[in-house]
Amino acid sequence: MFKFLLRRFATMVVMALCLTYAVFYFTNLPPNLEKIAKSEAGSRITDAEVDSWLAKNGYASSTPQRYGEWLGVVPGWRNTTPDGKVTGRCIARGTDPAVAPRFCGVAQGNMGFSNVFKQPVSSIIGLRLGLTGWLMLCVVCVMVPVSLLIGILAGMREGNRLDRSLSAVSIATTATPEYVSGVILITLFASSVTGLKWFKGTATSAMDNITFENFTLPVMTISLYAIGYIARMTRASMAEVMTAQYIRTARLKGVRFRDVVLKHALRNALIAPFTVIMLQIPWLLNGVVIVETLFNYKGFGWTLVEAAGNNDVELLLGCSVVAVIVVLVTQLLSDLGYALLNPRIRLA
Repeated sequence: MFKFLLRRFATMVVMALCLTYAVFYFTNLPPNLEKIAKSEAGSRITDAEVDSWLAKNGYASSTPQRYGEWLGVVPGWRNTTPDGKVTGRCIARGTDPAVAPRFCGVAQGNMGFSNVFKQPVSSIIGLRLGLTGWLMLCVVCVMVPVSLLIGILAGMREGNRLDRSLSAVSIATTATPEYVSGVILITLFASSVTGLKWFKGTATSAMDNITFENFTLPVMTISLYAIGYIARMTRASMAEVMTAQYIRTARLKGVRFRDVVLKHALRNALIAPFTVIMLQIPWLLNGVVIVETLFNYKGFGWTLVEAAGNNDVELLLGCSVVAVIVVLVTQLLSDLGYALLNPRIRLA
């Protein structure tokens, strides 16, 4: 187990470095840096003034060196102005350059400063990630039990009327994108068109106080799509297990059908759905962009859209770090979950 975790951790570090470097490279292309210079120094500055501004703010060095500075493994850049003032990546305003640290990157907990929100990236991501975390928690609490129940009921007796009905509902919800189902739910339950103003069409107030009225629609919008997908996978896995030889033997021995499902079939049938559920977690983190924008819920997805739309490179990089970590950790948990569900699966 220890060797397995050590190997996986080493693989995760290499993958994280490769993925974050790719994001860093594409967000630091010359056109993007030119946009940053013009947004900070003025949109009408000349090309020479753009180059001068980039040189003064540490963007003139090579991409690998700036990536190392951002990562915190290379000393941060420093620049001395003609009047003798020293500026640099690690020198905060009002701080003596002599006592400023040499390294100040992600490894030191410094993700940079947002040019749009005018705040440290770590504080922005911490706040927005917490808001999305509550949304994800509510979605998981609804999505997992409902989808597993639908899939198990549909797969217990493949081909009967209940199976066909539940499969049709699952396919319909999976085929409907979030921006369509969200608009439909708002029209039905939060507008004057139908007169059923049971919920609020916006989730902005949920940022301060989550209630059933302001949080139900965004949770339902995300859950509907995921429930159908997981239910289909669970149904297929359950139907396959129910045709296995040991299930037939148990039924021929007179074991009650309920005990056959719960004690013999369910554990093996949950292996494939468990993988799908674990894959849904990073999707929830990055796929809530549409829902958070639609319901004006300013979480992680909304922040990612704002960072991309305003060319906020530091914030984009910080969001990429969080997304990469979530994906890699969920994959590790998925592999470990295999051993719990089926001890015959070797970690090696």
